[in-house]
Amino acid sequence: MAQYSDKKFRLRVITPTEIKIEEEVEMVIMRCLDGAMGVLAGHEPHLCVLDIGVLRILNDDQERSLAVLGGIAEVKGDAVTILADDAHWPEDIDTDRAERAKERRERAIRERKDDRELMQDQIHLRRAMVRIEVGSLPLHSVKGEDG
Repeated sequence: MAQYSDKKFRLRVITPTEIKIEEEVEMVIMRCLDGAMGVLAGHEPHLCVLDIGVLRILNDDQERSLAVLGGIAEVKGDAVTILADDAHWPEDIDTDRAERAKERRERAIRERKDDRELMQDQIHLRRAMVRIEVGSLPLHSVKGEDG
């Protein structure tokens, strides 16, 4: 299978406590508040607010996933810089704990009457669901010919 792009660009994902990744990649797909956005080398400058979601990193016919729990992304020149509120690799996620958090939030959502608390529970539920999704993924997956 052909690579995603002949060119690479620098990807940096930074949280308040650490640099999660800083390397050359071929493509990144991120969840912005207004939808998914894919970036290849040479992408026009762009700034977006990130939603809670999975950041897909494609490089050398492999795909890695990172749970990104909000933040901002800047596409500028030959670099994508993501300042994430929090981010987790699959091996960093305790899926059992995330499942328990998901169940707690689902129960709380059913019982909530206050709109503000309901919105907070929905955000925490989404965070738990993204952790579960990424935590169940392999560290690296090889892209097959069909995809």
